[in-house]
Amino acid sequence: PAFFFSYCKQFISSLMDQYFGRIQSLMNNKDLPARIRFLLQDTMELRENNWVPRKAFIDNGPKTINQIRQDAVKDLGVFIPPMNQGIRMDFFLEGPFMPNRMKLDRETLGGLANMFGQMPGSCIGTGPGVIQDRFSPTLGRHRTNPLFNGHSGHMASQPQSQFDLGMKPFIKSNQGQNQHFHNQNQNHSNQQQAQSKDMPPRFKKGQLNADEISLRPAQSFLMNKNQVPKLHPQIPTMIPPNAQPPRTQTPPLGQPPQLGLKTNPPLIQEKPQKTTKKPVPAKEELLKMTENIVTDYMNSKNMEDAVSGVKEMKAPKHFLPEMLSKIILCSLERSDEDREQASTLIHTLRTEGFITGDNFMQALLNVLDQCPKIEVDIPLVKSYLAQFAARAIIAELVSVAELAHPLENGNHFPLFLLCLQQASKLKDREWLTDLFQQSKINMQKMLPEIDQNKDRMLEVLEGKGLGFLFPLMKLEKELLKQIKADPSPQAIYKWIKDNISPKLHTDKGFINILMTSFLQYIFAELGVNEGDEQLASPSKEQLDQEKQLLLSFMPVMQKFLHNHADLQVSALYSLQVHCNANAFPKGMLLRYFVNFYDMEIIEEEAFLAWKEDISQEFPGKGKALFQVNQWLTWLETAEEEESEEEAD
Repeated sequence: PAFFFSYCKQFISSLMDQYFGRIQSLMNNKDLPARIRFLLQDTMELRENNWVPRKAFIDNGPKTINQIRQDAVKDLGVFIPPMNQGIRMDFFLEGPFMPNRMKLDRETLGGLANMFGQMPGSCIGTGPGVIQDRFSPTLGRHRTNPLFNGHSGHMASQPQSQFDLGMKPFIKSNQGQNQHFHNQNQNHSNQQQAQSKDMPPRFKKGQLNADEISLRPAQSFLMNKNQVPKLHPQIPTMIPPNAQPPRTQTPPLGQPPQLGLKTNPPLIQEKPQKTTKKPVPAKEELLKMTENIVTDYMNSKNMEDAVSGVKEMKAPKHFLPEMLSKIILCSLERSDEDREQASTLIHTLRTEGFITGDNFMQALLNVLDQCPKIEVDIPLVKSYLAQFAARAIIAELVSVAELAHPLENGNHFPLFLLCLQQASKLKDREWLTDLFQQSKINMQKMLPEIDQNKDRMLEVLEGKGLGFLFPLMKLEKELLKQIKADPSPQAIYKWIKDNISPKLHTDKGFINILMTSFLQYIFAELGVNEGDEQLASPSKEQLDQEKQLLLSFMPVMQKFLHNHADLQVSALYSLQVHCNANAFPKGMLLRYFVNFYDMEIIEEEAFLAWKEDISQEFPGKGKALFQVNQWLTWLETAEEEESEEEAD
């Protein structure tokens, strides 16, 4: 089960890589709407971030009223507490000196009053016909105000409530504290009393005595430090740095008392204004600057000026692929020398740290997406782009695997083969062969789906002059022909030595082809066909002939397998595949195992290593173990007994 899940995981991972490779190419397609490309980019970034969404998507959402108040404190530096906590606004709303007709109506503000609370002194405007609240600075100019004109006008008196009775001791107890204020306003009070003598009694009924009014509230109404909610900071006051703290004074009549404020509010220092950065040039301007730099560079061949020009552009990172695309496009209609100079400029920008290999790949794919339009004027555009890619591989700007990944399944075919062609011309075949084998690229996947088979792949590679990349595929057909022409071990060995590079003699692919060719030749010499009953019960003459043929090929097998346990395991897998192709005739695999062991072609440790190996690369492993498991158990026991005898 663990192997099965691992296999499924690898298979799904490869599919996901293909899907996101396609998403990457679509994301870079300028023909798609910007909204679609940005959605694809969000999906790519989400996968790179292990499917964890960005913080902006997590924080956005509905907010409570308290959160809105806290945001107002952070953004504006001002906090207005709600009506049900903080400052006791009912002191102003329900006081004995405030008539009911002048009480503030919260319903007129609607939801704003609930959100930020009611602010003293708030009104809806100034001028004629505008209703002012009781704290408005223009209220004193109205003649109908009983607190400032000395009479109540047409307003009816209000009966005293329990709050009024409870306020009398508080008012009298604070008369001494307000004596100074009383003396300052005594003349004003006398004038009011004089005016009131001439008024009818009905206007004097609701008149208040200024001597009994104290604007300083009782201590129980003052908010101390412990009563302020932690989430609601104090209202900051702007004070110059060198100014003295203001003295506590009794507020003038007609202004609201400042409740709950500290005498020494914290100083607020203004942050220095940030220097405005120079705006980034527009995309069209950057493209025009790039075109001018490339044109000047092509004419002057001055690399330093070109690099300095790119540096002075100060292009943002997201523009770099488009800049490289512009460099490539500007050189397509020029000579081979100019295209080589453009490649040199790109590699120099990489050396100077301005661009990366990913930027180059995005630029190359952007130009490839425009190939259908460009081919109308430049038919060899893919060959020219192959030159850019080949030079990038040689300069190690990108690897062969990085170039191959977005071109799988015949995407932009035959660009990848053209790149390999150009690389072999610019360098040499041996270097390209080693580089290609190290990349572990599956060449069949680089072809269109209809051509993804060995025979068609070899035909296409031979047509492009790239057959040297797969010398073993050519060997597979030619070696069997040579064995049929002359099956002597001396002739076979001489032909291998003359036609196969010594580097491949220890290659598992070569051993697979060698063993498969021998087995196919023996199978043909026995004169049996697939599905024949003689495969399950061969005659004695056939068994002797089979053994003699193995003995004739034994020197060649030993030459390439001796002291190479890993190559011997590959030889056993070749035998397994051969038996699987013939539906595992009864006893066939066991006979070969015994003959290989007796002829010392395969050693004990190779047999046991093949048994323990769980590779699923070659089909038929389960059926093969069923036929030879008992013999392998005997072999393992015999080896343990020999080890014990040697120890004694």
